[in-house]
Amino acid sequence: MKTLNQIGLNQNESKKLAGKLNELLANYSVFYQNVRGYHWNIKGDKFFELHTKFEELYNDLFIKIDDIAERILTLGYSPEYRYSQYISLAQIKESTFTSDSIKDVEEILTAFKLLILKQREILDLSDQIGDEGTNALMSDYIREQEKLVWMYSAFLG
Repeated sequence: MKTLNQIGLNQNESKKLAGKLNELLANYSVFYQNVRGYHWNIKGDKFFELHTKFEELYNDLFIKIDDIAERILTLGYSPEYRYSQYISLAQIKESTFTSDSIKDVEEILTAFKLLILKQREILDLSDQIGDEGTNALMSDYIREQEKLVWMYSAFLG
C-alpha cells in the first residue's frame, strides 16, 4: 500500500505519467497562445469564419489546459506553470507572426497531429497502469481532435 498514491495507482508509474502530462500541458499552452495570435491577427476574405473558429478553438484549449493540470494534481504531482519551461518542454513551437489563414490552419493541423500522437502515447501508458481517469481524458481528446483534423483539412480542400 505504501507504493500506491491516494487514488490507488503505483507512485513510480504515476510519476512517469505526470511527467508525460506535463509535456502535454506545455504543448497545449504554446498551442493555445499560437491560436490566440491567429485569432487576433487574421485578415482577408475568411476573416469572419476563421476569427470565430479560432476563438472556439482557444476556448476549448483553455479548458483542456486546466483539465490536464488538474489531472497531474490528482496523480499527486505538480503541474508546470512557467512559460519558460513550456517553451523548453514543448515540441509545438511559438508561431511566427501571421495573418495568413492557410498558414494558420496548416499550423493548427501540425499541432493537432503532434497532440494526438502524444495523447496516444499517454493513453498507452495510462492503460498499462490502470489509470482510467487519464485514459478517459485522452480518449475524449483524441476523438474530438480527429474530427477537428478532418474539418480543418476540409477547409484547406
